[in-house]
Amino acid sequence: MYMSRVARYGLAAFTTLVLLVLYFPILYIARLSINKARSYAWPPRGFTLEWWRAASHASGPRDALFRSLETALLASAIALVLGTLASFALTRYRFFGRNAVSFVAVLPIALPGIVTGIALNAGYHRAGINLSLLTLVVAHATFCIVIVYNNVAARLRRLSPSLEEASADLGADIFQTFGYITFPLMRSALLAGALLAFALSFDEIVVTTFTAGSGFETLPLWIFNNMFRPNNLPLVNVVATVVVVLSIIPVYLAQRLSDGALGASGR
Repeated sequence: MYMSRVARYGLAAFTTLVLLVLYFPILYIARLSINKARSYAWPPRGFTLEWWRAASHASGPRDALFRSLETALLASAIALVLGTLASFALTRYRFFGRNAVSFVAVLPIALPGIVTGIALNAGYHRAGINLSLLTLVVAHATFCIVIVYNNVAARLRRLSPSLEEASADLGADIFQTFGYITFPLMRSALLAGALLAFALSFDEIVVTTFTAGSGFETLPLWIFNNMFRPNNLPLVNVVATVVVVLSIIPVYLAQRLSDGALGASGR
């Protein structure tokens, strides 16, 4: 499509403005993590790694990081198994109520986090279940399943059933067909879904607030609980920067995996 020079410059300027609005606050927080001053004052004053050293030796952020990693890994593992099974069932088979089940499977990602958190909290208390790591992992898995399901289902829809049918015609059973044909073709989708689920669980705070046990702080919860304490503000900037970096890495890897898989399928 042809665009005039004025239109191209206008579109470029608008795109730059949108990117600045989106990413400048994040970059500013990263800059404040090496700022000599403790406040959010503009402009930043000087450079120092004192706050990074203090954060690395503080037990609160370190313990919260391990809890976030533990929660995200467990939730991603559960989501990987259940999301994959759901995608196979809803993509490869036709049965009564299939569309309703598909809708229920993707609904958690559309619900506001506070609704999911309150509903799970009420359900746990009604069942007499005390809030703990297990309740938090289950809560995170409810919306992480959707990420895995969408990735795997999209890949399965692009795979030709004739490959599996040919494998069966040659005498392979269902497990051999999955191991030698299906799994290699969908491996990158599984890994991309798991990485995105990990990133989503790692920085989740709303659902975590309602489903984490007393005294159980993940990294986002630690940030929220300390951001209004002036003495801890520099450490909050450091931890927030770490959360952003650790969230970007799996998203970037998932995108690379998806792009590579698309390129391979196009050859």
